Amino acid sequence: MTNDLLYQIALTLIPNIGDVRAKALLDVFGDAESIFKASKKNLESIDGIGIVAASSIKNFSDFKVCEDEIKFIEKSKTTPLFITDENYPQRLLNCYDSPTILYYKGNADLNTTKIISIVGTRNNSDYGKNICEKIIEDLTEQNILVVSGLAFGIDSIAHKASLKNNLKTVGVMAHGLDKVYPAQNKSLAIDMISHGGLLTDFMSGTNPDRQNFPRRNRIVAGICDAIIVIESSAKGGSLITAELANSYNKDVFAIPGRVTDTRSEGCNYLIRNNKALLATSADDILHIMNWKDAPKKIKTQRELFIELTPNEKIITDILKDRENIQIDELYFKSGLSSSAVAQALLMLEMQGVVASLPGKVFKLI
Repeated sequence: MTNDLLYQIALTLIPNIGDVRAKALLDVFGDAESIFKASKKNLESIDGIGIVAASSIKNFSDFKVCEDEIKFIEKSKTTPLFITDENYPQRLLNCYDSPTILYYKGNADLNTTKIISIVGTRNNSDYGKNICEKIIEDLTEQNILVVSGLAFGIDSIAHKASLKNNLKTVGVMAHGLDKVYPAQNKSLAIDMISHGGLLTDFMSGTNPDRQNFPRRNRIVAGICDAIIVIESSAKGGSLITAELANSYNKDVFAIPGRVTDTRSEGCNYLIRNNKALLATSADDILHIMNWKDAPKKIKTQRELFIELTPNEKIITDILKDRENIQIDELYFKSGLSSSAVAQALLMLEMQGVVASLPGKVFKLI
């Protein structure tokens, strides 16, 4: 175990070898140790590796850093999760840049059935706080794992509300597990370890530098089934996380806000540009994610609709022949623009004709 871990950590430290190349190497060699023992010629022959990256692997010698990290892992009772481990968060494997290794302290199942991520501004309003707390309270019966970034504002509110409602919650950090940032959240982080956890892909000793947060955000976006944006400015980091979630084919929800409130600009932008589904309650999220039985009155509506727009009829005709269909295939089969498909689907969902499933999959009700 220790020898395997030594090479696994070393793989993340090699210059010119990031997560994407590491994954390509593991696909060929199977484990980290075999990568280091491969010949330079074999390494160079792999697509996307080349001479420079192969030389970086063969020249790597800083195993002392890896040994020190293993000592920290053992002392702090941290669980390393390598990308080939069974307990590695499987949802992240669908992300092209999934972390090669994660460091985890906690007791939550990172592969549990239902996971949502909640992100938002550090400078929240009372409105943002109240709706965040209400959504989490209403999710309690579903036993959902709540993930966020342990920052000030909406992140902290989401973690605290989860603990209050006995939901496990995981904080993804932009630094090593030897510290907590912001420091004011240290007691919150301790509580989360016993009822959720702390997760990062950074080694101990790594500081919360600005460039680390986009890397943190990709885990927040990729580890979940759906992400909820609660208050964000037009240039907020939450929008970056939402864009990442869209690129990973996750369902993105945004809470609408007043058009005059700068803290709602980001959410309103996502909704307006069909980058997020509008959500006003936990029920909206549960229904679209198909995480609870749909109300009976919705089932009867399909038989009652009389007039459909031409685009709506194209969509329903396609869905009649399929149990469900993914959004990209729907674009292709319909021949409509993405905005036309999005508008038609929105109206069909509002009429109770179409249901949205995780992964941007749709079906007739």
